[in-house]
Amino acid sequence: MLMEWSWFIKGLIIGFSIAAPVGPIGILCIQRTLSDGNVQGLVTGLGAATADAIYGFIAAFGLTLISNFLVNQSFWIRVIGGLFLCYLGIRAFSKKPSSQSISLANSSALSAYGTTFFLTLTNPMTILFFAGIFAGLGVVSESVHYASAGLMVIGVFTGSGAWWLLLSGVTGIFRHKISDGKLVLVNKISGVIILAFGVVALVSVVV
Repeated sequence: MLMEWSWFIKGLIIGFSIAAPVGPIGILCIQRTLSDGNVQGLVTGLGAATADAIYGFIAAFGLTLISNFLVNQSFWIRVIGGLFLCYLGIRAFSKKPSSQSISLANSSALSAYGTTFFLTLTNPMTILFFAGIFAGLGVVSESVHYASAGLMVIGVFTGSGAWWLLLSGVTGIFRHKISDGKLVLVNKISGVIILAFGVVALVSVVV
């Protein structure tokens, strides 16, 4: 039993390590936390964590039919992801700080979750990343029980979610100390950075 839970701990570390490097989703998390509050920032990260867990599941359980299809279609999937990043960058650039009602906030939270979930899914190479790590740890070997693989995937989601909770929580501390004028500047800088990520992603597909 203790050995099985060690897989959860390994997944926890992997999930946290994958999420921690600040990329476009990290910038989005910070921008949305400052502009719309902690919940918006957290669900932004949880969307990415869910997609990571799905790719981790595909890699851990050896679903080669799905992984091969996604990798074979990676060109178009990455193009869509790059274009979507550009769209999000333009949206962030033009966004004004909001003081919205609870109903609007709930709707916006669902949108925040969906955008990063979709964005993370547009990087099918994540499957190969997980497949490499899991193979190195022996997760995909026949001797490993499905329960162990499942615990590791849950660990990946939990570790990734822990990072987003930490990032949105720390960022949220500074939210009420920043004026609306500075929030507009934060949105514009974030928008430019995210747009740059999108342009680089599109160029990397072509080159």
